Amino acid sequence: MTSKYDVMWTEKYRPKTLDDLRGHEDIIIRLKGFVERKNLPHLLFAGPPGTGKTSALLALAIDLYGHANVSRNLLEMNASDDRGIDAIRTKVKEFARTASYGDIPFKIICLDEADSLTSAAQHALRRTMERYVKTSRFALICNYSSKIIEPIQSRCAIFRFKPLDEKSIREFLKYICDNEKLVYDEEGLSTVLYICEGDLRKAVNILQSTAASGKSVERITVLKTVGHADPERIKEMLSLALSGKFEKSREVLQQLILEFGLSGTDVTHQIYREISSLSISDNMKLEVTEFLAEIDFRISEGASSNIQLTSFLAKLVKESNKE
Repeated sequence: MTSKYDVMWTEKYRPKTLDDLRGHEDIIIRLKGFVERKNLPHLLFAGPPGTGKTSALLALAIDLYGHANVSRNLLEMNASDDRGIDAIRTKVKEFARTASYGDIPFKIICLDEADSLTSAAQHALRRTMERYVKTSRFALICNYSSKIIEPIQSRCAIFRFKPLDEKSIREFLKYICDNEKLVYDEEGLSTVLYICEGDLRKAVNILQSTAASGKSVERITVLKTVGHADPERIKEMLSLALSGKFEKSREVLQQLILEFGLSGTDVTHQIYREISSLSISDNMKLEVTEFLAEIDFRISEGASSNIQLTSFLAKLVKESNKE
């Protein structure tokens, strides 16, 4: 018997049309204009992960071609594929040489993670875009538009996607909870929002993982499901260190690592998010942030997480004595 959790909710609840998209009102208006005119330029969608770039393109294609013809007129590829630009050009050539289906005179070629292409590969891609412009439109999706060469950017209409606001994500999560008949509370949803940081895809995945555990969507359940420390415990650890209580702060650190299975970088990331809320001077926040960046780098280079994080707490104790 198939469980409802076997289907990825990010796909189940993916927007089907531009009207289904949440947020990005200005972008939606511009894309709808292309649909009305039945024409569009090359596109460049840039922004952080989980902000709706791929969903917007798929919705645009559905509105443009209709459900029946979209699969025949849309080619999706990933630029990070090890086969490189030669394989991309081969696929494009095969796809672009045939006529489009329906009354739209061109096909769409979607290239995800376009910013992973080398500069040489991007120059080769530019030539490919020029060669097939009569029969195809390219839609490049990336996290950083600065990594796309200027000759490509100048040939595209650029759309910048920003992280979704908490209200939009919360409303969407409530919709899913109601549709899936999940038990939840507002604090549980707030915890999901805290962890996802504007990434809607991540928020939906967290929600599904929590639901799959068979428990209600509550604060502690969400935290344990994703292995994320309680922000209040992080604040407690920092406050103890700033009060000169080194051993107690170190004890909280060890408890957090054991209870939630945190890695060193998990802890440094959460500490970074809480620094701004600490009751210390701006100069001290500056010094703490600089030292945190240093130990985060050391951990990424293979240094002991336990030793580095303990060193960070010791630094807080020493700095607090200077205040």
